[in-house]
Amino acid sequence: MEYSHRYPAYPTQEVAVELEHHVDVHRQAYNYTRYEYENVDSDNIGSAYKHHYRLPDWKDEFPIFSEVNSKALQRTVTRFYQNLGGLAEQKENGRKVGKLKWKSPRNFQSMTYSQSGFELKNTSGRHATLWLSKIGDIPIRYHREIPSNATVKEVTLKKETTGEWYVTFGLEVEEATLPEKPDVDDLDAGDCVGIDLGIQNYIYTSDGGSVDWLDLSTEYERLRREQRNLSRKEYGSNNWEKQRGEVATVKRRIKRKVEDFQHKLTTWLVKTCDAVFVEDLNVSGMLQQRGNARNKQDAAWRRFIEMLEYKGDLYGTHVIQVNPRGTTKECAECGVETEKPLWVREHSCPSCGFEADRDANASLNVLARGLQELGLGQ
Repeated sequence: MEYSHRYPAYPTQEVAVELEHHVDVHRQAYNYTRYEYENVDSDNIGSAYKHHYRLPDWKDEFPIFSEVNSKALQRTVTRFYQNLGGLAEQKENGRKVGKLKWKSPRNFQSMTYSQSGFELKNTSGRHATLWLSKIGDIPIRYHREIPSNATVKEVTLKKETTGEWYVTFGLEVEEATLPEKPDVDDLDAGDCVGIDLGIQNYIYTSDGGSVDWLDLSTEYERLRREQRNLSRKEYGSNNWEKQRGEVATVKRRIKRKVEDFQHKLTTWLVKTCDAVFVEDLNVSGMLQQRGNARNKQDAAWRRFIEMLEYKGDLYGTHVIQVNPRGTTKECAECGVETEKPLWVREHSCPSCGFEADRDANASLNVLARGLQELGLGQ
């Protein structure tokens, strides 16, 4: 399986200038790949593998491409074709798509070293050093160790809109080294949990627990204040650019708090349960509905589910997505469906008289569907 670890990087001013130069060269390589894809005979290109053979000619014609690592340059070409594949997939799903656009410096702020050209050193403490070919050493805050059973396949350097640098290590773990998940026949329903992703609370669990929403009211108040200040600045001026950085800093803080909250919650779930069942939600469709859109987006439910899935593999826990249709309407006791508008927060079954919180009832239905998915029944 593949996953990633992300660390703050603290390059010196001299190295930061070199990093920005390398990123810009990769941006030009990306744009030139796009140009050749649209203007060169497709028999000579048409795939990342074929396009890699054109790189020696690039270096002869444009010596600037020789200033960056060759494997990283190949990875940038591959990046274009991956984006192209993403467009094709969206088109197959019925969405209207255009062409890949030319990348401006603001829209291209990362580069990836793949397979070689990097080395992680001095990892004995809370700080470490990343060496990159043709750039040099970059100090990073090594706040969590890379697992001994993981292999670093690639390294991505990115400059955030706040001006901060981050390093992301793409890790690969052999399936044979992962902990075994409990045998399905040996699972006890008491060690399994169904999760309903709620509105008043972040999640409800089928064992009667709930986790409150993360309080971001202070951060959002500051964000509104900084955005108002930004709207008063002349677009493109030095003051506007400085204020744009303030807005980006607040947004980044909000994102970090949400991600930290989700990491801790998902780790707790997979460590304490043998199986976790969650709804397979169409989050993009939910965000297009009117009302409560910001809360749904802040919840980042799709990312929460993805975290659950890969951590389930890491810690040996079954994570199953179930059909969400009717989990709120259906009675967890007798199965009778009852229509309930969103503002009705209590479930009261007219058939059997079962009463519970609306989301707690849904979590019980998620648990039942998950157990059925594993072939264990109710």
